[in-house]
Amino acid sequence: MAAMQPPPAMPADGAADLSAADLPPVVLFLPLSPVPAGPTVAVPTADQQDLRPPSIALAGLFAAMGAAHVFADAKTAADAIPDEASDALLADYERQKVRPGFDLKDFVAQHFAIAPRRTVSYRRRPNESVRDYISGMWEVLSRPPDTLVAHSSLLPLPETYVVPGGRFSELYYWDTYFTMIGLYEDGRIDLMRGMVRDIASLIDRYGHMPNGSRTYYLSRSEPPFFALMIDLLAMHDGQVAYTTFLPELQREYDYWMDGADSVAPGAAWRHVVRLPDGTLMNRHWDDMDTPRDESFPQDIATAAQSSRPAAQTYRDLRAGAETGWDYSSRWLADGHSMATIHTTDLLTIELNCLIAHLEQTLSHAYDLRGNKAQADRYATLATARIDAIRRVLWDPKRGAFFDYDWKTRTLSPVLSAATAMPLFLQMATPEQARAVAETMRTKLLKVGGLTATDHVSGQQWDSPNGWAPEQWMAIKGLNQYGLDDLAQQIASRWMERVIGTYEKSGVLLEKYDVVNPSISPTGGKGGGEYPMQVGFGWTNGTLLG
Repeated sequence: MAAMQPPPAMPADGAADLSAADLPPVVLFLPLSPVPAGPTVAVPTADQQDLRPPSIALAGLFAAMGAAHVFADAKTAADAIPDEASDALLADYERQKVRPGFDLKDFVAQHFAIAPRRTVSYRRRPNESVRDYISGMWEVLSRPPDTLVAHSSLLPLPETYVVPGGRFSELYYWDTYFTMIGLYEDGRIDLMRGMVRDIASLIDRYGHMPNGSRTYYLSRSEPPFFALMIDLLAMHDGQVAYTTFLPELQREYDYWMDGADSVAPGAAWRHVVRLPDGTLMNRHWDDMDTPRDESFPQDIATAAQSSRPAAQTYRDLRAGAETGWDYSSRWLADGHSMATIHTTDLLTIELNCLIAHLEQTLSHAYDLRGNKAQADRYATLATARIDAIRRVLWDPKRGAFFDYDWKTRTLSPVLSAATAMPLFLQMATPEQARAVAETMRTKLLKVGGLTATDHVSGQQWDSPNGWAPEQWMAIKGLNQYGLDDLAQQIASRWMERVIGTYEKSGVLLEKYDVVNPSISPTGGKGGGEYPMQVGFGWTNGTLLG
């Protein structure tokens, strides 16, 4: 992507959210460059990949496909592979659509191939344990190194990788870390290392790890877990992992902190926010303000219900997708309506903890390289960030960490399992950790584990649903502070829910209803924009861990 220019001076009132017109242009066609940390990606010399999302490259045709619901799942349209370059296909569409008897579905069937999607169909063998299932699923969910396919939205990867499952048939950012936990436990180190190299290759090519390995994800990322992946790899490969991937760690940090040196107090630029007192923190952001390709009709419908400009709603929907919690009452101003989404107003718990951990990791990597100045610089930045987390995101009355609205200068009313993130990364004080433990025990812990939040909104990242990564980080975070009894309680309840569901269904799922005392073979409540997904990478990985 094109380098971002320093931001202009921002007004002190914080009215600094910018439209796409305010951003520098993006390079739309890029060659795939060699990846220093692993094998290079083979690219046909005759075809450089069009990095525009299909919604831009195919313009009116893509919008028409969404409006007509040509595919039941909008993501199928975003992943479909045209049979010719976008300009030629659009010209053909414009000619044909005015002819009598034109049928859009027939036109799409003629000119698009459905992207290969291996359905997770795993036949449980008699007496097969859940552990056997997980080990067998690595092969089902693995994808070989990619070959660049002309006109496809898939970003090719150089090494074998594991996908989450179901409709998620490409590499996703934060999912990968939790999947890797299981690969590590199962001794699949080569596969785990290859996935780290895949992410490094994306950072090298595009300046950041996208939400997932599709062109339409390039305008945003997801919670930055790359440094934690390096921690995991270093447990096997040793300290050399930090110096090997230092260039990518630095590029990732530069992406998240773009504009930090120039943003004014009380204002924001892309992912960075400077509070009135000068404290620097991060929010989620997407460089585009149009409907998401993978949910095009849904986003248009949401924007139509909003009282704000459509572009603002689209930006916040996209930023909500970058959180990984798509979607939750955490991002909704009224706690339940998607039309009130305001993600870009929020300094989130996880993002700021992960940036602090990235700063700690950079300090460690530079120290290994013998660069004391840089090591000290990043250690100082990490200390300041952790102080901000303890101060800005902490509510002593409610005994938990909360997202902070930097525009209204208030903490969110929504208690979420993300309150455990500062414990997971050892950034809470002992007193805060004990308070968080009690709050989780009384407010979030249910018969099947922790609910995502204490709100019921119909969104999938709310009660009654529980998710594997949140259980894992809470359990490990409590262990870090010696709060082992509650950690064991959460682990036992979650494992009983997941394994109990497996015994009824023969599969592991993306999420689970943890409130209902009865165990459903389908996982219980769904919510969200798509049906329950089977697989499932992070459930498999953390359960095995």
